[in-house]
Amino acid sequence: MVKHIILWTLKDEYTEEEKAAIKRGVKEGLEGLVGVVPGLISVHVQTERLPSSNADLMLDSTLESAEALKGYAVHPAHVAVANGKVRPYVKVRSCIDYETA
Repeated sequence: MVKHIILWTLKDEYTEEEKAAIKRGVKEGLEGLVGVVPGLISVHVQTERLPSSNADLMLDSTLESAEALKGYAVHPAHVAVANGKVRPYVKVRSCIDYETA
């Protein structure tokens, strides 16, 4: 299995209310991909954070394999969520992918 973890920091121009709405959209969109994207086992988007955090939200996803991760990256449903609900609002993106037992 493969873990795909992303941290996002939203652009500074958004109010806290706007950021909350963006986070809801990201969570709904990405968590809705389970059962749609082949090889995507689970998705959790963490939108609540402690004040000590320096990112606004996190994606924690599990895929069947590195090949499934490659397919996820280009799957039309994922691309639609990424382009419509994530990328326009993000200032910083950090990612780590790794194999797990």
